[in-house]
Amino acid sequence: MRAFFDELYDHYHQDLFQFIYYMVKDRNLAEDLVQDVYVKVLKSYHSFHGKSSEKTWLFSIARHVTIDHFRRQKRKRDRVAEFFDWGEKGPQLPDRDPLPEEIIIQSEDVKHVYRAMNQCSVDQRTVLILRYIQGLSIKETSEVTGWTESKVKTTQHRALKAVKEYTDSVEGGGGEYEKI
Repeated sequence: MRAFFDELYDHYHQDLFQFIYYMVKDRNLAEDLVQDVYVKVLKSYHSFHGKSSEKTWLFSIARHVTIDHFRRQKRKRDRVAEFFDWGEKGPQLPDRDPLPEEIIIQSEDVKHVYRAMNQCSVDQRTVLILRYIQGLSIKETSEVTGWTESKVKTTQHRALKAVKEYTDSVEGGGGEYEKI
């Protein structure tokens, strides 16, 4: 098992970290979540039967860990809102969701694409990251997400449409973003 784990780590650690980092946009949190993924890998090693590739199995675990984090955050926010009893028309807290520090030094076009990705749903963002940043195929993406290939294609289409609409609204053009 040690050799299997070492091989997974050596081959996929950077891609795994990058995937989670793009999802949560926080380096420290991404590092914590990557550790959670490795704990789950160690605990579920016996359940890996090779029906999918090691990479898709690992990314599937990473996706679930990330979604679980988002769910915990939502429950926390809901409890805080309930505590203060703000109701439906209570005060709106500003979204202070900054872009990752590394993105700041990238070109303006890339920053716009990342901002546009923030407008996408978690599922749409997941598909964009897996397909265009991690370079997974439609089939591999469907294995990671547990969806049909058709659903991956539909989600990808809607995500690209959302990115284009955002860039069009921000810049009044944005045709160059159609081919992320």
